[in-house]
Amino acid sequence: MRLSQMFIPTRKEDPAEAEVVSHKLLIRGAYMRMIARGIYTFMPLGWRSVRKIEEIVRQEMDRAGAQEVLMPGVQPSELWKESGRWEQYGPELLRFKDRKGSDFCLGPTHEEVITDLVRGEVTSYKQLPINLYQIQSKFRDEVRPRFGLMRGREFIMKDAYSFDLDAEGALKSYEIMFEAYHRICERLGFEFRAVEADTGNIGGSRSHEFQVLAETGEDEIVSCPSCGYTANVEKAEIRVEAGTVDYSESKELVVVQTPGQRTIEEVSKFLKKKPHQFIKTLIYSADSKLVAILVRGDHEANELKVKAFLKSKFGEISELRMAHDFEVEAATGAPVGYAGPVGLKIPVFADFALSTLKDGISGANQEDAHHLFVNVGRDYTPTEFVDLRQARGGDLCGRCGSTFDAHRGIEVGHVFYLGTKYSAAMNATVLDEEGNQRPMEMGCYGIGITRMLAAIIEQNHDDNGIIWPMAVAPYHVIVQPLQVQDEEVVKVADEIYAGLKAHGVEVLLDDRDLRPGNKFKDADLIGIPIRVTVGGRGVKEGIVEVKGRREESAQNIPIADVVAHVHAQVQDALSR
Repeated sequence: MRLSQMFIPTRKEDPAEAEVVSHKLLIRGAYMRMIARGIYTFMPLGWRSVRKIEEIVRQEMDRAGAQEVLMPGVQPSELWKESGRWEQYGPELLRFKDRKGSDFCLGPTHEEVITDLVRGEVTSYKQLPINLYQIQSKFRDEVRPRFGLMRGREFIMKDAYSFDLDAEGALKSYEIMFEAYHRICERLGFEFRAVEADTGNIGGSRSHEFQVLAETGEDEIVSCPSCGYTANVEKAEIRVEAGTVDYSESKELVVVQTPGQRTIEEVSKFLKKKPHQFIKTLIYSADSKLVAILVRGDHEANELKVKAFLKSKFGEISELRMAHDFEVEAATGAPVGYAGPVGLKIPVFADFALSTLKDGISGANQEDAHHLFVNVGRDYTPTEFVDLRQARGGDLCGRCGSTFDAHRGIEVGHVFYLGTKYSAAMNATVLDEEGNQRPMEMGCYGIGITRMLAAIIEQNHDDNGIIWPMAVAPYHVIVQPLQVQDEEVVKVADEIYAGLKAHGVEVLLDDRDLRPGNKFKDADLIGIPIRVTVGGRGVKEGIVEVKGRREESAQNIPIADVVAHVHAQVQDALSR
C-alpha cells in the first residue's frame, strides 16, 4: 500500500486524556480514535493488527477442537433472570427496553445465550463434549473507563464455552483451553504468568487469569520463583511461620489520647510509631451479623478471603460489607477510627501475622483514644487466627515457603471451570449412560482481543513509538524513498516494493514528499518492524539501508539482494 493513499493521520502530541503508553501511541499512531469515553473507532492500521490477533486466537481455538459461532450482542432479560444474574450483575450491565417494553441488555458475556442454545439441541451424553466460541464486541458500562483499550466500555472479546457430561471431562476441557491460552500468549510474544484467581461475577469453582507483566497493569500478582505458584494478591495463599513471643517484659496496657487522629497513617505520625506496630480493627457486616477483622497496620484485609472464611463459619453469605458508622459505634462504643480488639463483644478474627505482634497499638474503643502495649492472650483473645490479608512481595509462598516476587499485570485472558452454575439454573441437561437426566458441566474461557493489542504495546515500545512483533504488525516492512523527485530512487523503491509484495510480504511504500526525518519519525511511531531506506547516494553505490525497529543501526544491503534478505527476515520472525 502506498502511504500517500492511506488514511493514517498521525499526531505529534499525546492526547490529554491518555494516562498509559498504549493509549498515547494508539492515538498518536492513528490506530484508533475515541468517540465516547471507553468507546473507540479502529482505523486502518489498528484494524489490521486487531484482525491478526483474532486470527492467532482463532487458529489456536480451532486447534483445541473448539468450533466458531456468532451470538447476538442484544440479549433478552428472560435468560438472565433464569440464571439469576439479572439482579446480581450490577450497573455494568447496560439494560434497555425495546418498543414493546420488553427488557434487554447489551451482552457483557454470553453464558446464558450459549446455555440456551446448547440445551435446545443437545440431549444425550453421546453429543458431548462440545466447545463453542465466538469473537465479538461486548459492552460493559464501566464506572470509570480509563487507560484506553485496557479498561474500555466496548471491546472485542473471544469467549468460548465447553459442555461435558461430568466434572472429570470438564476439567480435561479446562486443561485443553489452559494450554491453548499458553500457546496464544507465547505466539504474541508476551512475558506473562498464568495466575490463580477469583471467579468474580462469572461464578464457578476454579479459574486462572493470564496476566501480561507490565508496570502499567491494574492487577497486582505474586509469584514464587521456586515452585512456580502464581496468584493475584486477593487469591494468593500465604505461609505463616510459627513463632513464639516473650511477653515477660511487656508493659501494662495503657490508654493515650489521640485527638482527631483516626487512620493508621495519622496515628502513626502522631505517636511516632511504624504502621507494622498497629492492629487495624475493621468492623464488617456479614448479612447484618457484625464481626471484627484484625490485620496488621501495614497490611490490607482481603475481602475475598474474609468472605470465604465467614462462609465456612456461618454458612452462605449474600452480602459482605464494611459496617455503617452507626453499626461501628454500637459495636465498639466509639466513632469510626477508634475501634480496637480489647473488650469487643462481637466475634473477632485475626490474621496470622498478629499472632506474633508484641506491644501492639490499637484503637481503645473510646473517642480520641488509642491503646498502647496491646498483647494477644493477655489483653484480647481472637475467636480464631486465619489467613485474612492480601499477599504482597516478600511474603512466604503458601505452597513451598519461598519468598514471593511481586508484579503488576494486565489481565488479557481468563479461564473458568463453571461446574453446573448455569446448566442447573437453566435446566440444560442430558441423558447419561444410565438414562438419568443430569446438568452438563461447563467451562468458559475469555480473551480480550483489543486489550491484547494494548498489552502488546505496553511491553513493546520505546521513546519513539511502538515496536510491533512481526506477527501482529499491521505491515511487516516500510520502504522509504528519501528523494521522491529522483527518478532512479523512486524506480528502485518501486522495484523493492513490488518484489516484496510478490513474495507475500505485507509492505508499505512511503511515497510522500516529506523530509527524511519526518518519514523516519512516522515509521518509528507506527512501529513497522523493518524499514528499507532508499537514498540517492546509496542507489549510486548499489545499496539500500535495512533497519529493524528494535535495532540501533542499519545494514547496507546490495539492491539486488534486498528483497530476498528482507523476505528471509520476515519469515524467520513469523516462524518463531
